[in-house]
Parts: sequence; C-alpha cells; structure tokens
Amino acid sequence: MVLLFSALAASEAHAANSSIILDVNSGTVLAAKGPDKLQHPASLTKMMTLYLTFEALRSGRLGWNQKIKVSRNAAGKVPMKLGLRAGGTITVREAVYGMIVRSANDAAAAMAEALGGSEAGFARLMTKKARALGMKRTVFRNASGLPDARQVTTARDMATLAVALLRDYPSEYKLFATKSFKFRGRVIRGHNNLMYRYAGMDGIKTGYTRASGFNLVSAVKQGNRRVVGVVLGGRTARSRDAEMAALMDRHLSKASAKAVEVARAGRGDAAHVSMPVKGVPIPRAAPRTDAVAALVAAAGDLRHDVQPAVVPLQRDGSGWQVQIAALDTEDAAMALLRRASSALSRRFSDISLYTEAVSSGSRTLYRARFVGFDSPASAASACEALKRRSFSCLPLPAQG
Repeated sequence: MVLLFSALAASEAHAANSSIILDVNSGTVLAAKGPDKLQHPASLTKMMTLYLTFEALRSGRLGWNQKIKVSRNAAGKVPMKLGLRAGGTITVREAVYGMIVRSANDAAAAMAEALGGSEAGFARLMTKKARALGMKRTVFRNASGLPDARQVTTARDMATLAVALLRDYPSEYKLFATKSFKFRGRVIRGHNNLMYRYAGMDGIKTGYTRASGFNLVSAVKQGNRRVVGVVLGGRTARSRDAEMAALMDRHLSKASAKAVEVARAGRGDAAHVSMPVKGVPIPRAAPRTDAVAALVAAAGDLRHDVQPAVVPLQRDGSGWQVQIAALDTEDAAMALLRRASSALSRRFSDISLYTEAVSSGSRTLYRARFVGFDSPASAASACEALKRRSFSCLPLPAQG
C-alpha cells in the first residue's frame, strides 16, 4: 500500500461530520464516525440517479444512444451543468457521462423526467429503491442533489449505495473512473481530484452544497482488497480529500483479501438471506430512531407533504430556532420534540425537528430544538404556544 496522504491527515478541528470505511469483501465496518447521522447528500444523490439509469439500460427500457428530451425545468438547473437547452435532446450516454464527470444537474433532471415522468415522481422511485437496497435513513426529493432541506442521507447509506453499484452493475461502475469526455465539441473534465492521485481508487462521486459541506464517496481496490469510504460534511474539498486518504491509508490493510459469505438484512427484523460475495455484501444499518421512523414513514407512503421532517441544521446561519430542552440521549431529545410538536398550530408546519450534541463537562447532552422560523416574532409566538402546554422554551438565532 502506498501511503500518499498520511502527512495530510485532517486534524480533529477540520474533520468531517461523519465517515465510514467498509470492507466490501466481508461487509465489515473498519472505521466509522457518526455513520447514521442525517446529512444532506448534495451531488452524491446522482449515484442513485445513475443506479436507476443503469437498471433501465439493463432492462431495455433505455438504450445508450436513445435521445431524451430536455425540459425547461431541466435546462433551468443551476451549475454544475452541461448547458442543455429547453426543447433539445441529449443521449442517454451523454447524460450518464455528464452526471459522472461534470456532475451535471441538467442531465440528472432530464434523466429523471425520462424515467419518472417528472422529477418529483422520479424522486419517489429513488426513495423506494433506497429502501429496497437497505438504505433505511435516506429520503430523496430531487435527482441532482440541489438544495432541499428534506433530502437527507447518512454515511452508512451512501456506503450501501456504493456497494450496490459495484455489485449490481460492475461493468457500468467502471465509468466512474472516467476523467473527461467530449461533449458537442467541448472537452468536459472531472473534479474528483483524489481519484486521480490515490493508488487503486477508481471512483466514485463528489458532492457539495453550502448546507451539506464537502462530501465524497470513494472506492479503492488494491490486490484482492476492496474498500468503500464515505466522508460527509467536510469544511473544504482539500480537507475532505485528505481525511478520506488518511482513512484509507489507516484501514485498507485491515480489509479481507478473500470474499466471504455474509447475511443480508431483508424485510422485517428476522428476515435474512445468505448472500455469497460474488455479489458484494451490503452492510446492515443501525436500528431506526423515532426521528428516522418519521422520515421513513413519510417516504414509505410516497408523500411529499409530510412535516415536520427531521433534517440537519442549515449552515448559513439564517432563521430562528426554539430550544425546549437538553437531554442525555438523542432518542430522548427527539421523543420530546415529537410530543411538543402537537402544541404547535398548522401555521408552523414548515419547521423541522433538530438535535445537536454538545459537551457539558464530562457529559454529552443533546439539544432539542425546532428550527426554520423565519423571524424572531415567529419563534416567540411558537414559544408562547409551547409554554401554554407546559414546555420550557427559549427562542434563539440560528447560530445560538
């Protein structure tokens, strides 16, 4: 193994919010930090858009040279994009390369509309497929990863999706190593820079929005060892890449060089089937908390109007919050928030439930907060409603 980035390991102060390193051959988690913490996927979302595209290609519903229409919605997506024009067309092959290399939002939206009838319809298919693959905490609302407070995932779920791509579409997966492609007279270059300089790394996807921070899913193969890594919420692209490389350097040698047979979680707690690793094992997700159950229930019903949703706090510091307690466990904080939410009227339907771990001496406490109020007056009004139901309450600016 070549230790390319040991000296550049991210410091604790710059470490990402969550990460996981998974041994693909055995299904063993080699390292993890907050692997089940809900975060925004950003352009990692396109991994699922591509999974469903590959599925359609394999089934014959799509052809590589088939042309798909570009709607006004697709053409209007903000960069990154290919610059598609409304009313025009793009081939499936161009769309796939555009999503992989350019992380093109217009190509993702066009593909979503071709397969789902609309981007919202496709997002429901994405969430349904996530459940089928064992991604228990992920909810998709669009095909590209553009900001949506309700679109959430975890490091564990993203590792699950990466393994599914490797296992189910090994030939198509090779496209994730593409560095550039020609598109209508232009050379489009990729920006997964770590892949270009880390030995054995052959994909797969970067992502960034202001709310998500810098995200990365990587796969490395050295000899018979195959490892998938996920880093979510990095402060910069450089620190994210350095953290991923350091994690790979530290844990790749622990991975099994031999495929083993593992159990795969099925429907229901007692349902398991044996899955020999000619296909790749999918890691089992942690049990769902009440917070995640609320999201999954909403997604399971395939409804897009369920509020309040459980989302990470926006990083831009906008808006106001209401804190009602600081408790010993995250589950207790979320359970209290769910009870307290019944005290709020429908005019607060856009707020979200939020917990945050903080240190208090030798203890860790979890703040229970409602977030998403658009003014101090709105937060104060919610506070009054909560107090009338005997809940403690403190309105705060978003960074309070």
